[in-house]
Amino acid sequence: MTVTLRPGQPTDAGKIGDILHRFETDTSWMPKEHSGAEAISFCGTMIDRGWVTVAERAQQILGFLARDGDEICALYVAPEAQGQGIGSALLNEAMTQVVQIMLWTFQVNVGAQRFYLRHGFVETTRTDGQGNAENLSDIAYVWTKVAPALADGSEPVGEAHREKEHGA
Repeated sequence: MTVTLRPGQPTDAGKIGDILHRFETDTSWMPKEHSGAEAISFCGTMIDRGWVTVAERAQQILGFLARDGDEICALYVAPEAQGQGIGSALLNEAMTQVVQIMLWTFQVNVGAQRFYLRHGFVETTRTDGQGNAENLSDIAYVWTKVAPALADGSEPVGEAHREKEHGA
């Protein structure tokens, strides 16, 4: 059965809030700072801002991605749905919509690091966690879309390069 990606709707806040809250409560290294109600409210806010894409199968939400412009703010897949390509489907969809994506993940989250590196992200910064609410050391990653080669195998030339070539 295939997974469908669609924009988040206000009625999805409870389910994606549950996925987010379960990650916090089930992950040993994650500080336990939010109630289930707070997670639902936070997810409702992201939905209201138009940031959320959900992945569902047979009308069951299995994961979600929240993107504010070129920054991924959240990407979570329900534990029972992990390893089925749902996170990749959500990320690949986001990658079709922008030319660059930036995100942060915690240094202790080695699985997330492997996932983003497999998808072409490059580490740009490491911090001691003083700038995030969880106070956990983190890593910034960036992915940039590569321009497709032209039919003759050459790379496209940008406008700035053309102007420089022509003395503009």
